[in-house]
Amino acid sequence: MYADQTINLIIETMTDKLFIFDTTLRDGEQVPGCQLNTVEKIQVARALEALGVDVIEAGFPISSPGDFNSVIEISKAVTWPSICALTRAVQKDIDVAAEALKYAKRKRIHTGIGTSEYHIKYKFNSTREEIIERAVAAVKYAKKYVEDIEFYAEDAGRTDNEYLAQVVEAVIKAGATVVNIPDTTGYCLPSEFGSKIKYLFDHVDGIHNAVISTHCHNDLGMATANTMAGVLNGARQVEVTLNGIGERAGNTSLEEIVMILKSHKEIGIDTNINTRKIYPSSRMVSGLMNMPIQPNKAIVGRNAFAHSSGIHQDGVLKNVQTYEIINPQDVGIDDNSIILTARSGHAALKHRLSSLGVELSEGKLDKVYEDFLKLADRKKEIHDDDILVLAGAERSLNHRVKIDYLQVTSGIDVRSVASLGLDVSGEKFSAAAEGNGPVDAAIKALKKIISRQMTLKEFTIQAISKGSDDVGKVHMQVEYQGNYYYGFGANTDIIAASVEAYIDCINKFKIEN
Repeated sequence: MYADQTINLIIETMTDKLFIFDTTLRDGEQVPGCQLNTVEKIQVARALEALGVDVIEAGFPISSPGDFNSVIEISKAVTWPSICALTRAVQKDIDVAAEALKYAKRKRIHTGIGTSEYHIKYKFNSTREEIIERAVAAVKYAKKYVEDIEFYAEDAGRTDNEYLAQVVEAVIKAGATVVNIPDTTGYCLPSEFGSKIKYLFDHVDGIHNAVISTHCHNDLGMATANTMAGVLNGARQVEVTLNGIGERAGNTSLEEIVMILKSHKEIGIDTNINTRKIYPSSRMVSGLMNMPIQPNKAIVGRNAFAHSSGIHQDGVLKNVQTYEIINPQDVGIDDNSIILTARSGHAALKHRLSSLGVELSEGKLDKVYEDFLKLADRKKEIHDDDILVLAGAERSLNHRVKIDYLQVTSGIDVRSVASLGLDVSGEKFSAAAEGNGPVDAAIKALKKIISRQMTLKEFTIQAISKGSDDVGKVHMQVEYQGNYYYGFGANTDIIAASVEAYIDCINKFKIEN
């Protein structure tokens, strides 16, 4: 824990601008089952631009044609944020990244290499000297294409400080404008990570010629704390994602860092973020990626501003600041949200979708409104997550495999039986099966029609709220021919949602009948 006088000294020497580097579309999209198509990535990129992020990491162009094309299209779609493309310290990677960035108004190449002993010995079978040579060569080569070069020292969190300082000094001299110090494995303690950043400022010649960046993972739940420790010790760029999504346990949450700085004005650091767009941006990403936000998630979770304790409720009613340090409206949560029911019209639905960051054409809005009325007939009240599910459902309209009908019989001491009809590329198929419960029976009927060797690996059910008429979300992982496919379904009937999720998996690999 820092002494108060140390914190005050740090605060006094700070500049007032923190650059927000958003990697939702690169590191965030690595979450299994959360991949977006190019159109969806453009939608997120435009929301990030409206939110006010300084840099959008749009992808890893060498990794796939899809990533390459996404970087190109995102570069065309947004205006003022820098568009960043990730590479390894490999010339071919850098060539491809430069080509993908050709339409970007402001372009950055993000290249780097592992610097910890784990990476040097076991990943690269190399030496410290060779790693520095490769790092410098990559920066100099990228500099031929663009002026703005960011270098990442992968696994810097577990790299000894003296060697890390040598790497950082070398790449800055080679022309790096930003140096990224990642806690790649989420291992560091906040005091340790803060000390690491301070060590670099104290020991790297020319460090003020570059911006020092943090990129912290949340494996031990310390990503936000480590990022703030880095900022307090001089880092002026933070690499973050909406909702904290990302590899393994995730990345530092954009919304947490931004609102920490907004709440602690004594720190004296500001960002370009329009905080009132945080909540709609968060919900949009959650909906597009079919990735629920945990209810107790800081800033954007469903319960972030909910008070159930009698003592808390009493305090909030007397003065909201007794238990709320953030005004919900500051992050875009409207206390007076329009409640949607079966009597709501097009305008109310369009308004609610817009507040959630979803813009639909009139044709798609009409289709969503039809589905909304059907759902509203079954539910007393429609929640935001229900709306996002309906808005995302149109993405599956062009799938090859669709449900025609599903009928299930089940009960106590009764063998469950399911009868299922599918439309497979315009052809009609049907089958019936028994199972250990209605979901098992329905999936067995599905497998009779889609007769391939598929194995269910994961099956997760999530209710959106607490009512018996609630929409249930189902996430599935299916193994087929050695590959894993992720699917999603949502329905007030959990059995139907389960079948929809399985079919969503199937639609992601080739089926022959």
